[in-house]
Amino acid sequence: QVQLVESGGGVVQPGGSLRLSCVASGRIFSDYAMQWYRQAPGQQRYVVATISADGRALEADSVKGRFAISRDNSKNTVYLQMNKLKVDDTAVYYCHQPASGSWGQGIQVTVAS
Repeated sequence: QVQLVESGGGVVQPGGSLRLSCVASGRIFSDYAMQWYRQAPGQQRYVVATISADGRALEADSVKGRFAISRDNSKNTVYLQMNKLKVDDTAVYYCHQPASGSWGQGIQVTVAS
């Protein structure tokens, strides 16, 4: 069983930045891809960024150039650096490991002036 714990969310003004962290435990972290999803009220959850086991990153078009996913295998942690935040980025953000099907508990990000 894999446990995923997110941190780093909060309230930020438009144009601001946040960095989300997700610490994994219970499985060899470095062998598996990791993802960040988000879900806004009344909308479906969808993937915003994926990073492969060997560090290749892919971000959704809606966040490309503003968000960056990265990982530190020595800390069993995946990050989502979010810059130039917009009101539309407001959502609950989830960390996900596809190989195990595990999800974090979710963390709120609110972008408001």
